[in-house]
Amino acid sequence: MSPGTPDWRSSISFSERLQVILRLQIAYQLNKRRNASVDAQARAKAVESELFKSATTRDLYESFVKNHIRNLESIPVAGQALEDADLSDDVDQMLSQGVTIGEYVNAHHFKDGHFSTIYKAKSLKHCPSRDQVWKGGLVALKVTQPSAMSPPHDSKREARLLAVAASTYVVPLFETFAAPGAQFVLVFPFLPVDLDELLRRGHIPEARGKAIMKDVLSALVHIHGKGMIHRDIKPSNILFQRSNNQAWLADFGIAWWRDDPASESSDRKILDVGTTCYRPPELMFGNERYGPSLDMWALGCVAAQLFSLGSHTLFDSGELGSDLALIKSIFETLGTPNLKVWPEAAKYPDWGKMAFKEYPAKPWSEILPSASTDARDLISQLVCYESRSRLIAAKALEHPFLKM
Repeated sequence: MSPGTPDWRSSISFSERLQVILRLQIAYQLNKRRNASVDAQARAKAVESELFKSATTRDLYESFVKNHIRNLESIPVAGQALEDADLSDDVDQMLSQGVTIGEYVNAHHFKDGHFSTIYKAKSLKHCPSRDQVWKGGLVALKVTQPSAMSPPHDSKREARLLAVAASTYVVPLFETFAAPGAQFVLVFPFLPVDLDELLRRGHIPEARGKAIMKDVLSALVHIHGKGMIHRDIKPSNILFQRSNNQAWLADFGIAWWRDDPASESSDRKILDVGTTCYRPPELMFGNERYGPSLDMWALGCVAAQLFSLGSHTLFDSGELGSDLALIKSIFETLGTPNLKVWPEAAKYPDWGKMAFKEYPAKPWSEILPSASTDARDLISQLVCYESRSRLIAAKALEHPFLKM
């Protein structure tokens, strides 16, 4: 199917379009004119419909949406849907001076998440100043709509878990507050650089990669010790104030904690967690009893990029991010497992339901050709089928590769 054919629209699910409408609604609600919530929703629906009809490819649709939110109605939009919503006088209005969110004035759009919109703003005097990273004076405002979230996404639980997870290597939560339109806002230090961006820039020296790994592992030692699982370790959730500064673990939006009432029971955890190619194989075979080793697999995948692959991921989940494509990629790389290699899989609900082609395991020297022998050894002890065999965070910190 060509990306420019009308069929591209059928690849966008109802829930995806609903999330776009929510993001647009938040942008309108934060407009200085403070339109009523019902008006903001009508505007968002109309504009999304017009952008959806105007775009000729999925990429163009997503670009239209991103630019529209960034500029807050700066994209000229016309059409019957717009007229029906009575938007014609407002669509070309630009907020060059930013928007007001709670007590934060002149806040500017920074980026969008799946269930949130991030703004940057000048910090307030009453915010805590003890955090070295915050001395730059900018904060990140994570604007969410809890009523529109579906499990495992929960911004109020995120705030509770961050209070428990507070430590040197976890992004600190300064405060939270309610905003018009039933929004819930979390305030963090503004950390503009993420590891995904650094990997795309080019080669990261091994010594720098080791420092990043130590920082993230230190964060995991702390949260795992509290009985918490992050569930979304990936390069874009590892943040920096500057590219050569300390790494911070961010985004606890789908994190799990055994003591939080909004988290699932320990033996019935949600399987739809993690991000595409960083998801461990036990999730695809229905293991709802997973533990912190889920984070260790994902960090092993990140380490593979840090020390060899750069912006290329260790595994490939395909254009649509499907589980079957990811399983195939894992099997092609690590070899198709059997119960001798992966004994705990015998207890997984979906193990044995499908027959897979038998692939031999590739040597790690072939998988990560530019990584050192010690780096490969560390990664191989994180990215392995048997979750009980994966290094825990504290042991990974003691690995000889990170001691050198």
